[in-house]
Amino acid sequence: MERVEPAKTGVEISIKVWSVTEFSKRHNLKADEERRLLQLFGPFATAAELHHNIERKPRWR
Repeated sequence: MERVEPAKTGVEISIKVWSVTEFSKRHNLKADEERRLLQLFGPFATAAELHHNIERKPRWR
């Protein structure tokens, strides 16, 4: 087993940060859902945070 120092790897982790209003427009979210996300995160959040916090209706109903 070998220990690898993070500084030596050279791999940069990129995290996509979205404007909440731009994300809402691209995903056709209603104004109340956009308002809820803005209250939760502020003007910017990561894509994963936004995707996991969208309230969706079930497709089978």
